[in-house]
Amino acid sequence: MLGRFAGWSLRHHWAALVAWVVIVGALAVLAGRVGSAFADDTTLPGSQSQRVADALAADRPARDEVTVVVHRSSGALDRAVVGDFLAGLGAADPFATPGSVSADGRTVLATVPLDHPPGETPADEIDALTGRSLDGYRVEWNGDSVRAANEAGGAAEGLGLLAALIILVPLFGSLLAATLPLVTAILAVGSAVSAVILLSHLLTVPSYATAMMGLVGLGVGIDYALLVFVRYRHELRSGAARSAATERALDTAGRSVLLAGGTVILALLGMLTLRLAAFDALAVSVALTVLATMLASITLLPALLTLFGRRLEARVLRRGTAREGGERWRALARGVQRAPVPALVGGVLVLTVLALPAAGLRLGFADAGTDAPDTTSRRAYDLVASAFGPGSNGPLLVLAPAGTTTADAAALVRPVDGVASAVPVPDGVLVVPAWGPADERTADLVHRLRDTLGPGYAVGGSVPGAIDFAETVSARLPWFVGAVVGLSALVLLVVFRSVLVPLQAAVSNLLSIGAALGVMTFVYGDGHLGARPGPIEAFLPVIVFAVVFGLSMDYEVFLVSRVHEEWRRGIGAAAALREGLATTGGVITAAAAIMVVVFGSFVFSGDRMLGQMGLGLAAAVLVDAIVVRCLIVPAFFALAGERAWWFPRALARLPELHPH
Repeated sequence: MLGRFAGWSLRHHWAALVAWVVIVGALAVLAGRVGSAFADDTTLPGSQSQRVADALAADRPARDEVTVVVHRSSGALDRAVVGDFLAGLGAADPFATPGSVSADGRTVLATVPLDHPPGETPADEIDALTGRSLDGYRVEWNGDSVRAANEAGGAAEGLGLLAALIILVPLFGSLLAATLPLVTAILAVGSAVSAVILLSHLLTVPSYATAMMGLVGLGVGIDYALLVFVRYRHELRSGAARSAATERALDTAGRSVLLAGGTVILALLGMLTLRLAAFDALAVSVALTVLATMLASITLLPALLTLFGRRLEARVLRRGTAREGGERWRALARGVQRAPVPALVGGVLVLTVLALPAAGLRLGFADAGTDAPDTTSRRAYDLVASAFGPGSNGPLLVLAPAGTTTADAAALVRPVDGVASAVPVPDGVLVVPAWGPADERTADLVHRLRDTLGPGYAVGGSVPGAIDFAETVSARLPWFVGAVVGLSALVLLVVFRSVLVPLQAAVSNLLSIGAALGVMTFVYGDGHLGARPGPIEAFLPVIVFAVVFGLSMDYEVFLVSRVHEEWRRGIGAAAALREGLATTGGVITAAAAIMVVVFGSFVFSGDRMLGQMGLGLAAAVLVDAIVVRCLIVPAFFALAGERAWWFPRALARLPELHPH
C-alpha cells in the first residue's frame, strides 16, 4: 500500500508540496487571528485542596494577580510613600492587613489584582508592571505570570535545529540533503501547533502544551524523516532508480515510521487512563504532533525527494555503495555475539546505576525559590523568606466546618508542630509553615494538619494542591504504566510474531525510563551540575514515561524490523542480527545524536520544567541508543538465537502486520 502511495506522491509531488504549504499557512493565519485560549487545569475533585479552591472561587471571581514586595535597606518604611505607591498599583492597603509588614518594619508584602483571568495576562503588561520602581526602595515581583514572563523562549528550538543541521551535513555530505528532514519536521510541528491553538477553544489545553509539542515533535519529526531518507539513500546505492528507491523506502522504512509513530501515540494516549484533566488535552496535543510528523514523512518527504532527486542522487552515489559504513557495526555485533552474557550484564548494570537516584524521586511543583538568582521572582522570594520566614512564600489556608469560628480553628492549628503562625482571616485560617513551599517537611505538615483537625476541616492553597496532585499521580501511575506496556507489547507480538521480543522490549524500555528519571532526579531533584534542588514537576514522570517508552519502541522497531526482515530471508538468526545492526546502527546513532541535541537544548531554555523534560528525554535516548541497542538487544538475540522468533501455534490466528 505504501509503495503505491509513494508512486502517487512521485507523480503528483507538486500537488503534495502545495497542499502542505497551503495547509500549514492557512492554519497559521487562522490561529494568529483567533488566538489561543490556553488554561492550566489541575483540579482534583474530592480532594481537600479542591474544596478550598472551590470555596474561594465561589466568594470572588477568578482574576490573575501578582505579589509585590517593597523593602527598605535602612530604616523603617515610610508608610505614606509606600502606601501611595501600592495604591497606585491597585493593591489593598497592606498596613491594615495583619502579617503584611515585617517585624522590623522594613518590608511590606501586597497583592496586586490584574484585569485578566489567571495566567492570561500578556507578557508586555507584566513587563510594564514589574518595571515600576520607587526611589529609595527595592521593589520586587512574584507570581505565576511574572515567572512566565521572565522565562526565555524560542532560543532552545533554534539551538537544537542548528545542532541537528551540524550533525546531518557531514552525515549526508550535502546541505540540501541535511535540510530535508529539518524542513519536514518544522512544517509538521508548525501545522500541529496551529491546530492545537485552535483546539484550545474547545478543550482545556495547558499553557505548556506547545512547548512540549515543539520539543517532542522536532525530535521525532527529524527522526522519522531521517529513517525514510536513509533507506532511500541505501536503495540508490544498491542500484535502484530514483522512483524505485522512493517507493522501496516508503514500503519498508515508511512502515516502520507508521508502526513506531503509532506506538508513541499509543503511549501518549495512555495518559488518558490517569483520569486527570491536566493530562487529557496535553496527551491529545502531543499525539497530534507525532501524527503530523508521521504524515509528513510519508507525504511531504517523498515529494521533496522527487523534486530534488537528481541532485541528491549524484551526491549519494559519489559517497559509496550500500555496504560501506556497516562493517564497524558488524564487528560490534560479532563482539557481542562472542560474549553475550558480559554485554547483557554490563548494559543492565549501567542502566541500574543511572536509575538509582530515582529511588529518592520527589514530586511537586517548583516555586520561585528555584528560579535564577537574577530574576525578580527569585529576589522577591528571598526577601519574603528573610523578612517573614520561608513559609510565607507558600501559606496554607484552613477552612473550618460550619459552626466553628476562625478564632477557634486558629487555636487548634497553632500547637501543631511546624506551624510558624496561624492568623484568622475572613476565609478561614491563614497558616504559615516553618519551612519553604518545596521543603519535604511542609508536605509532612499538611498531612499532620489534616490528621489533627479531622473531618469537616479542609487544608488547601497552592502547596497542598501540589501535594494532592503529586500523590494522585503517584497512586495512578502503576495503572498507566501497566496499560501502556501491555498494549505496546501486544502490538509487537502481532508485528514480529514473537513472544520473547516484546518481553525484551518492555524490560529494556523500562530500564531506559528508569535511567532517565534517575538522571532528572540527580540533577534537578538533588541539585547537582549547577541546578537548584527541588521537586520534580508532578506531571513530568507521566509525560517522560509516555514519550520515552514510545521513542524506545521506535528504536526497537527500527532495529528489530530489519533483523526480522533479514531472518525471513533465511540467512539465520546470527547473520540476521549482524546485517540488521549493520544497516540500522548508523541511522539509529545519527537519529539519537540529533534527538539528544534537540532535547538537550531545552536545558538552556530558562524554564525549569522544560529543562527537566529535555534532560530526561536526552538521557533516555542516549542510553537507549548506546547501551540498549548496542549491548542489551544484540546480547539478547545472541543468547536467544532462533528461539527469539518463537511463536506458539495457539497465537497463529492473530493478524499479520509486518513492518517491512
